[in-house]
Amino acid sequence: MKPVNLLPERHRPRTASGGRQGSSYVLLAALGGVLVAALIYSLTVNQINSRRDAVTQAKADTQQANARIGSLSAYGNFVQVKNARVQSVKQLAEGRFDWELMMRELARVLPSDVWLQSADASTGDGATPGSGSSSASAGSSSSAPAASTTTGDDSPATLDLTGCAKSQQEVAVTLVRLRQMAGATDVALKQSTATKSDGSSSSGSSSGSGSCSPGQYAFEANVTLAKPDAGSDKVPASLGGGS
Repeated sequence: MKPVNLLPERHRPRTASGGRQGSSYVLLAALGGVLVAALIYSLTVNQINSRRDAVTQAKADTQQANARIGSLSAYGNFVQVKNARVQSVKQLAEGRFDWELMMRELARVLPSDVWLQSADASTGDGATPGSGSSSASAGSSSSAPAASTTTGDDSPATLDLTGCAKSQQEVAVTLVRLRQMAGATDVALKQSTATKSDGSSSSGSSSGSGSCSPGQYAFEANVTLAKPDAGSDKVPASLGGGS
């Protein structure tokens, strides 16, 4: 038999029936959501503040770096000036023509029976190192160019010679030997005339700055010379390029 409670409803003891458990769960869920939102907000605010600090630090580092760059800019300018000067010196050294070598070669190849009255040298750009005149024989040293002249390209140099020889055969030998000069690419004979008893040439014009002895032959020759270092990036030791 099922027991029956005869007490009135208001006097009966209360027992948990489970009918209102859902409302407590909703409240707990709401509280949890608020807590999570507060946590996310706190983390976001902290992250924003941290990134602001990082940006501020980056700006400060940038200012310091710019200040350091400004203080070191003078050294950078010095390096640029140094490189420009080195390049200029290199171009000058590479563009020089070895006139001293040319004069040594000329003294080496001239026959002993040939005299030079003048020797004029010039580069392809029109620069002339100087000219020399001498009435001595090839065994004596003739006047050399005054100084070396620089040229920025590989233009050939020309050497104009005026001299005297005892015979036409000596003139021919001189032309052949001039071709043996270092860097000689072409040798041309302008004229070769016999000298009369009055010192003038048979063509009626005076040869060179002086005159040859009667019976000798006055000649004019032109020698075209290439730079010894043409086509090479290395400056020769004779021009200061080192070994």
